[in-house]
Amino acid sequence: MTAPWLDLIGVGDGGLETLSPEAAARLGRAEIVFGGHRHLAMLPAAHPAERQPWRSPFGESAADILAARGRRAVVLATGDPSWFGPAKWLRGVLDAAEFRVWPAPSAFSLAAARLGWALEDCRCLTVHGRALENAAADFAEGRKLLILSEDGASPAALAALLTQAGYGASPVHVLEHLGGPHERIRAALAKGFDLTDIAALNTVAVECVAAEGAKVWPAGPGLPDEAFRHDGKMTKRVLRALALSALSPRASELLWDVGSGSGAIAVEWCRAASAARALAIEPNPERLAFIRENRIRLAAPGITIVPARAPEAFDGLAAPDAVFIGGGLTESVFAPAYQALKPGGRLVAHAVTLESEAILLGLHAEHGGDLMRVSVDHASPVGPFRGWRPSMPVLHWHLTKEAGA
Repeated sequence: MTAPWLDLIGVGDGGLETLSPEAAARLGRAEIVFGGHRHLAMLPAAHPAERQPWRSPFGESAADILAARGRRAVVLATGDPSWFGPAKWLRGVLDAAEFRVWPAPSAFSLAAARLGWALEDCRCLTVHGRALENAAADFAEGRKLLILSEDGASPAALAALLTQAGYGASPVHVLEHLGGPHERIRAALAKGFDLTDIAALNTVAVECVAAEGAKVWPAGPGLPDEAFRHDGKMTKRVLRALALSALSPRASELLWDVGSGSGAIAVEWCRAASAARALAIEPNPERLAFIRENRIRLAAPGITIVPARAPEAFDGLAAPDAVFIGGGLTESVFAPAYQALKPGGRLVAHAVTLESEAILLGLHAEHGGDLMRVSVDHASPVGPFRGWRPSMPVLHWHLTKEAGA
């Protein structure tokens, strides 16, 4: 086994004085030290090591790491480098046996300790270098969140996002410089958040409380149609639940939502599985605006919008694990989508018009799969009474692509 030649050392807010004796000894012997400017500035002026700051973009530093093989090297990072730190990135650059991690207490551990929370009951997130709206996917009544901030503006932005999502009654704790001499902990409700002069190095802790009367949508498929911004041309609730069941969302998989409309299928796909991703393919500018709004309102950060018409939009897209064709079904759209679909992938198509029904009947005859005709009746007023009002029937077809197909 290769002996570790690089040490990844976590540093607390108290600086290098907080290092364990062994971590401090390894830093003392280093010939080259990698890190951000803040970490490199901690090194004593007399330390003989070469100082190598991270490049921008960060990924370009991989060449510097590889060039350091054969030297005693150290990477300095904040807290526990395995919690949203460089450890994961390094495992993509080096063999795991080439480096060793020396963690300091993470901001998550320190925050939980200060608040008396059980860490295993918390969702640990980061908005550092990531879209802040992504955090909304984890808002849920009674949930505790620990969030690494981008800077001093992050707590107020998170409070605004909580309020917008219906969680304005949530206590928001701001924990600054945890573990250091300037540690400070303050709290305010998300709605009316008024804390100022917040240090750039901070962690936010949230106790999610839904405001009275707030509409908090469940994570399961089949959200009410009114949960979405739309123009009426969307896959309605019952058919959407059926489609999601057949699409079978799985962690980290990619969906092509072709003719996305309001983005309802893409939204529910991303909400249904951890790190699920969707490409919402839609040419209509008004509906693109609906998708953007629904992506934020319903916490589906895994959606990427492709503002183009199928099948031309398919060029250069990553191969999907699942495909939904809800609008604009033609043979010229189906063929390249099915070809791009990975073996074992699931495809669902819906048809409403006689023309698209004829296409689905032909595709079913050629490829097999499950075909059904769905009609839903809704109770509605008929004068002083109630009666059944039928909706347009929809042809639903789904299949799994076999290897070699």
